Amino acid sequence: MLTKFARRIVLAGALAAATIMPAAAQTLTPIRFTLDFKHQGIHAWYYVALEKGYFKDEGLDVKIDQGEGSAATITRIMSGAYDAGFGDINAIIQQAANKPGEAPVMVYQIYNRPPFVLVTKASSPIKTIKDIEGKKLGGPAGSATLRLLPSLAKANKLDISKIEILNMAPNLQEQMLIQDQVQGSLVFNVTSYMNLIQQKQDPDKDYRWFNYGDLGLDLYSNGVMVSQKLLKENPKAVAGLVRAINKALKEVIADPDMGVKTLVKIEPLINADVEKRRIAYALGNLMNGAEFTELGVGDLTDDKLTRSIDVVAEAYELKAKPKASEVFNRSFLPAKSERMFAPKPN
Repeated sequence: MLTKFARRIVLAGALAAATIMPAAAQTLTPIRFTLDFKHQGIHAWYYVALEKGYFKDEGLDVKIDQGEGSAATITRIMSGAYDAGFGDINAIIQQAANKPGEAPVMVYQIYNRPPFVLVTKASSPIKTIKDIEGKKLGGPAGSATLRLLPSLAKANKLDISKIEILNMAPNLQEQMLIQDQVQGSLVFNVTSYMNLIQQKQDPDKDYRWFNYGDLGLDLYSNGVMVSQKLLKENPKAVAGLVRAINKALKEVIADPDMGVKTLVKIEPLINADVEKRRIAYALGNLMNGAEFTELGVGDLTDDKLTRSIDVVAEAYELKAKPKASEVFNRSFLPAKSERMFAPKPN
């Protein structure tokens, strides 16, 4: 028979074990996360958060897969195959109009400027946006840059009927422009700029870039979105996901070399120098919108989002216009002081 003292020792040990075991055996919440495209420097922060344990610290077990396009992120999440991802808010607007209550919700806006651009050779006769009348432009069928061209034309009083469009595969956009098979290509700047570099071109000296955001279509673009299911059933996981990504993003911005080295461990075949330059390009062209200094990364202005919804509704002939609150939810954002950094000016 145990003495009173011995019983106390056993009881104390049991209480200690009861206190320790739940933490040690804590079940992590699984999150299936899809990127928008193949591995690039602009995905480094997700892998930094994974490698450094930031997701795990938030009680999350995050699995990351490559994507098939910014719009595909939304359909992947809506199918139930993924819980969250990095994709285009304009595609959310479309799905929120067509399938209310089913579309993902943006919870952390990263690109506050649109990547949609028309790129031409500097030697081209296209010197102003008005000059695209009577010219042949190329773009992948269904791409957002091509789909928004009529809205761009309307904003700049262009006759869209005078513009010839050649549909092309995404991997041929820069090649066909270089070979003068088209006089302009409708692209995503952060992708095409680097593709030109890899094809031994000088994208600054030898090419002219017409940014939709500077020509009347000041839209938002990519960020972190979550499924309706995750949003409703596990808001704590959503907040943790955002915190972990925000922490890693700030670290990559402060030390891009570290971010790229982490990415190379995942994808050894990428060009580290090109991907480091891609990060810098994104900072200077996609993440430095006018509202950044007021709001910090992750947030947006409802007025601008409402205007974006109007543009997208017209461009895609949507049957309804979702409210800004159906598209973006800022309640999971860390404090503004934790979301501030200094992107390089464009």
